[in-house]
Amino acid sequence: MATPEKQVALVVGASRGIGRQVAIDLAKHGHAVVVAAKSTSDASKVHPFPPDPNSQQSTISTVEREIREAGGEATAVAVDTRDYASVQRMVDQTIAIYGRLDVLIYNSGAIWWASVEKTPMKRFQLMQRVNVEGLYGTIQAALPHFKANGWRGRVIVVSPPIYSRFFRGKTAYAMGKVGMSILTKGLAMDWEREGKKDMAITGIWPATAIQSAATENLDSESANDLRKPTIYSDAILAMLRAPTSEVNGCLELDEDFLRKTGVTDFDQYSVIPGSRPRRIMPQEFPDLRVKEQDDEGKRMDSTKLRTSKM
Repeated sequence: MATPEKQVALVVGASRGIGRQVAIDLAKHGHAVVVAAKSTSDASKVHPFPPDPNSQQSTISTVEREIREAGGEATAVAVDTRDYASVQRMVDQTIAIYGRLDVLIYNSGAIWWASVEKTPMKRFQLMQRVNVEGLYGTIQAALPHFKANGWRGRVIVVSPPIYSRFFRGKTAYAMGKVGMSILTKGLAMDWEREGKKDMAITGIWPATAIQSAATENLDSESANDLRKPTIYSDAILAMLRAPTSEVNGCLELDEDFLRKTGVTDFDQYSVIPGSRPRRIMPQEFPDLRVKEQDDEGKRMDSTKLRTSKM
């Protein structure tokens, strides 16, 4: 069981890259961390240790070992986010081990960037199941435990701001990722409407490319445009420290959010010392609010409509 003063963080998609870094840094800052993903291994037999964080040798088992050997508290839990029963078991195991859930971070994701014509149906279905359906299922499984915690908790989702250029050349991928952002916006509205002032859900996305398994094969010139994943974990830690009213329903970029908190030294995050990674995201985003934002008209509730017909 976690000590009473420790918050419990469940990081889904934490076997390597950004997710691994987030799990490690949460543990460094006093969280008990559940490290969740599909890949497991016998961490005691991995040599050298720790493994390359962006390689197949990095699994939830090795991340758990890294955290524990550094003096932190962690447990690896295998999950297949395409399977809701597996997702429920992951959350149930978290509660069984630590007795509570304070922070949920959903980093699990499937990627395929191509035109609609070149995106087969199976690839499309995989992305929707891992990305938007996996997120929805994880939140559904977690909600009863946030309720048991007095509706005090944080959810961080790896999903982008919503803007038109994001759809170009990767429509099928964007359908799922933007769907995740819509879930972030919508759930935030639910909590605001229901008076759950101690709950917040926030989207986060990189302003520049981040070093990961997907960027391992880039040449040295391209590496100049990469940042370390610590920028992402630093931004998430800052989000968790921020008041819920400042982050609930926001779709943030790592760099821009850190700037809001007073960070000015971004050279520390460059993979190549002295380089200035190219920003890949727009400087400004469209405002999704409309003048009639708060006018809901006659609100429908399908749960009540279904009950009235029974």
